[in-house]
Amino acid sequence: MARAERERRTARARLPDTERRFGLLADETAAHGLERIALGQLDLAIELLRGESSMPPEKAVHETRKALKRLRALLRLLEGEIGAKRATRERAVLRDAAGPLAGARDAEVMVNTLDALVRSQPRKLGRRRGLIELREHLRDERRTATAQTLGDAVTREQVADELCALRARVAKWKLPDRPADRLVGPGLEHIYRAGRIGRRPTGARKAGSRALHKWRKHVKDLRYALEALDVQDQSDATAKQPSKRRDKPPSKRIAKLARRADALGELLGEEHDLMVLAERAASYKPLKRHRRARKQLLRAISCRRARLRKRALREGKRLYERKPKRFVRRMRA
Repeated sequence: MARAERERRTARARLPDTERRFGLLADETAAHGLERIALGQLDLAIELLRGESSMPPEKAVHETRKALKRLRALLRLLEGEIGAKRATRERAVLRDAAGPLAGARDAEVMVNTLDALVRSQPRKLGRRRGLIELREHLRDERRTATAQTLGDAVTREQVADELCALRARVAKWKLPDRPADRLVGPGLEHIYRAGRIGRRPTGARKAGSRALHKWRKHVKDLRYALEALDVQDQSDATAKQPSKRRDKPPSKRIAKLARRADALGELLGEEHDLMVLAERAASYKPLKRHRRARKQLLRAISCRRARLRKRALREGKRLYERKPKRFVRRMRA
């Protein structure tokens, strides 16, 4: 473990800022770029967990979880090259690493979701005593969860050690030097197919929020996979003299699809947050004394969720309109 940490710090000191970019650079091969991205995201997560960044603690937790999600998507994208068993094992490591960080972020989301709902309907929901009490209860939970997450230095260090060990394994990857569409084609097709199945009416509209939440994970995987494959210029000079290599997929198309996946993921994320808030409101016993406030809150949540579902299914139809093989072929065009 100590050796892995020394190697990480040495590599960090040698690398320029561009090494942290989540996206292929114009002058690198796909294999080198994806290896660089994986190591960069692991370095970012480790540094944030160990407080080596100037970022505020709450934001550091959020950025750490985002880095771990990006890594899980990258493992799915490269599963055909690194092996299904290894990819599954490493994703489990990342999932376990993210677990201790979830409490603070989830508590923060509940407060923000309630505030956004009240702002959208101030006349119906504003100044309601029951909702004020619910918000104070959620804020107390947030403070407790944040203190537990940020104050538990032992747990954060244990998670960082696990990620250091993972980094040492990732550093040994030897991805074949071939065009991006051949390197990640099977993985991208698998990710796209999973999201396409998830958006079907029988899977999303009738199965309820659990199916939508599962679909959101597939959408996030697609977003991060596309962002990783998006070629980014390192400087204006690079932009004026683009690389002549032919191993990169068309950037503009990928960037557009990544933005669509991001927007769809946000819709599904808000729908899930509202579902969780409805469950919390229904189970919060003091709110039962304020029947009118409780009823109006749950009704507002239900109406908002219905609108979000409708928009998500519409946007999902656009994003997943092509068959998986055709989608991957289009990435090559």
